[in-house]
Amino acid sequence: MSKLITVFGATGNQGGSVVRAILNDPALSREFKIRGITRDVTKPAAQALTAKGVEVVAADMSTVQQAAPAVAGAHTVFLVTNFWEKGSADSEINQGKAVTDACKAAGVKHLIFSSLLNVTEASKGRLPNITHFDGKAKIEEYIRSSGVPATFVLPGFFMSNLFTMIKKNDEGGYALALPVSGDKAQVPLFDAGGDLGKFVNGAIKNYSEFLGKRIYACTDYYTPNRIVSEFSEVIGKPASYAEVPDEVFKSWMPPSHGQEMLENMKLLQDPGYYAGADLKESLSIASEKPNSWKDFVQTYREKWL
Repeated sequence: MSKLITVFGATGNQGGSVVRAILNDPALSREFKIRGITRDVTKPAAQALTAKGVEVVAADMSTVQQAAPAVAGAHTVFLVTNFWEKGSADSEINQGKAVTDACKAAGVKHLIFSSLLNVTEASKGRLPNITHFDGKAKIEEYIRSSGVPATFVLPGFFMSNLFTMIKKNDEGGYALALPVSGDKAQVPLFDAGGDLGKFVNGAIKNYSEFLGKRIYACTDYYTPNRIVSEFSEVIGKPASYAEVPDEVFKSWMPPSHGQEMLENMKLLQDPGYYAGADLKESLSIASEKPNSWKDFVQTYREKWL
């Protein structure tokens, strides 16, 4: 009899990647039936999952009681929370705790959580405003203390962010500008929609080895200079990088998010998005090689043209 995996955010970037990766894996698609959780079961993306044999369920994550039906009977649960949905760390943390408690009550054997670094701690208080990182780190902390067997997958810097960050300039080329050094900052680039499922599959297949451990989900560390160099190579037009002052960068952001986004960029240089963690072990368990930056630019080149 197939085991059940519950995938939160099944029609989103991360959850959708997990669903596709399991469906496309001959062994895991036999081992698991998928229950996909989404807010709206009537939207086309949800109906497309139903057509592929996924049990699509609408569920709220706000309380244990509301989350319980989503994880009932599940062997494995993939959980992603969305800070940007309400822009509230408290709301996100409460959702993470509610699903964790529901998993514990349901006897879930493996909770895979999409986590991030506690930047306030990693930076020794120098970068205290990246709440969309710290909130996920607090959920990870809660999961670790709950006794639910868990693995933590930390997604890298979404390559899709660069659709808008790399801009056309007046000279017919492209420019990227950030408040960090072009040589020293290390950006762990990641094709979230294409690759998260590869790392989650690895976590499932290496269950005992990675219980309680972190998996760093990205393709490689890239300097900003390497990002623009490889971008130029694929697009066939010049691209340049410029380090800009903090206040200039902040002026480009909505006032409510300016400081958080500035610190998010500063993180790339010191202490580092993953605080300098080595990627070798994480890359070794991905079920397939993750997409490189060049692969991604080639696939989505129309986005910049």
